[in-house]
Amino acid sequence: MSENAAYCRYLDVVEDHLHAARSEAVIHSVTLAAELIARKITAGGIVYAFGASHAGLLIQDQFYRAGGLVPIQPILPAQLMLNTEPVTLTSEPEQTPGFAEIVLKNISFAQGDLLLIASVSGRNPVAVEMCQIAQLQGATVIALTNVTYSSAVAGRHGDRLFEVADIVIDLPGVVGDAAIGLLPGMPNVGPTSSAVGAAILHGLMVQVSAQLIAQGQNPPVFASANMDNSAAWNDRLIDNYRDQLTYL
Repeated sequence: MSENAAYCRYLDVVEDHLHAARSEAVIHSVTLAAELIARKITAGGIVYAFGASHAGLLIQDQFYRAGGLVPIQPILPAQLMLNTEPVTLTSEPEQTPGFAEIVLKNISFAQGDLLLIASVSGRNPVAVEMCQIAQLQGATVIALTNVTYSSAVAGRHGDRLFEVADIVIDLPGVVGDAAIGLLPGMPNVGPTSSAVGAAILHGLMVQVSAQLIAQGQNPPVFASANMDNSAAWNDRLIDNYRDQLTYL
């Protein structure tokens, strides 16, 4: 066995999952989600987005991002982010019924709003309840979740995310996320949800941008701040959306 065999094995698994993301079912869900997002942006609106812990990294990669859409409003409560110390404190609120209501205390959804939720296992109440609260207020919820994983575990307090979201984008992966077994009795290594999930969400936003162009619009996309002459482009978009996006 070559010295880099384990490394290549992991990349092969990620590649397999990325290929699975081209399935008819995933493409159908991405297409539906892209249509809704494009329609919302055309109407001058924004898209709310939530993820806890490592799923929150997928959401953080969607806003204020070179090549990313501007009108993404993240919902990233400090108690669920990985810069919490000790980081183990993030698990309790994620698994606690009622915490989503606390997170949304100062956020009100309206009829026609969109909320994107990323949750790999889809079993924790903070994601499920946030979905349900948003729906009760008239929002449509798009979920990115590993249906294989989620189907193999029980919801901690009832429903799982794939059972309640309006549009479910299936995140290919294995039960438990980590995909590479190295020793008997040792947990698997090599989680794939970050690599595959990021690719799916960026691909979704590329699809949104393509739809906007097909409708004769210029997609509101950030240019890299490290590219010369990008400031004027970005400043114009920031001015357009500053009143709707708290991160600006």
